[in-house]
Amino acid sequence: MALTKLERRSRIRMRIRKKISGTTEKPRLAVFRSNKQIYVQVVDDLKGETLLSACSREKDIAGKQGIKKTEQAKLVGKMLAAKCKEKGIENVVFDRSGYKYHGRVKSLADAAREGGLKF
Repeated sequence: MALTKLERRSRIRMRIRKKISGTTEKPRLAVFRSNKQIYVQVVDDLKGETLLSACSREKDIAGKQGIKKTEQAKLVGKMLAAKCKEKGIENVVFDRSGYKYHGRVKSLADAAREGGLKF
């Protein structure tokens, strides 16, 4: 029996999470993308808390009309990198959450790297 898209992504996500964990020195950058928005969190898995978050629904990005979703993802990546610099976070572990490293996920990661984050 074939797996649904969601079940397949869930299996891939669990496979990734077995190997990846965020620490205080090097937190995990977790990505979630819905059909319309993209959300990112910087998580310390040892303490079990979210240090930072950014999404495409924030006023700076949501106010811009007529931009593509990949452009939104770039803006979110730059915004996240700026927030991380303010908090003193330079190194992160990238968690793509079972999504392909392509399109919106890739543009977000590239923009975060341009902003100064090291994966």
